Amino acid sequence: MTTLQGEIETRLARSEPDVEVLLAEVVGGDCLRVYIDHPDGVTLGLCERVTMLLGDLRERYSLEVSSPGSERPLTKPAHFRRFVGRRARVRTRGPRAAARSRDRAASAPPARSSFTGELVAASEEEVTLAADGGMVAIPYADIRRSNLLEE
Repeated sequence: MTTLQGEIETRLARSEPDVEVLLAEVVGGDCLRVYIDHPDGVTLGLCERVTMLLGDLRERYSLEVSSPGSERPLTKPAHFRRFVGRRARVRTRGPRAAARSRDRAASAPPARSSFTGELVAASEEEVTLAADGGMVAIPYADIRRSNLLEE
């Protein structure tokens, strides 16, 4: 989680305690994109309220506040645990190899930095995917970006 996301979460916790900030990212250097969720769903009115609460950030960035959509970002261990059994894409900060399955040839699978597969486990330290090429356990600190995939 970025410092900016932490700041936004703290600020919203006071005025909109049921709003969860899924991801806050600066895109292209001048656009702040904030994905939010709420137990009752995300409405246009909620997006407007959040936008107004972040008014000072509109001086530095163009601000986009929206619902996560079907390919919602996964940024915290609780997000991964909630969606165990669903398909996701996880992109890592650097290349890594998936664990070789017994049915595969003896050669090691190539290292890569994007994995797509079923979320099979999520601890406090790492997420495990059944990806093409085998199982892969990825520490959260090594994840650059991750999201659910439409089913």
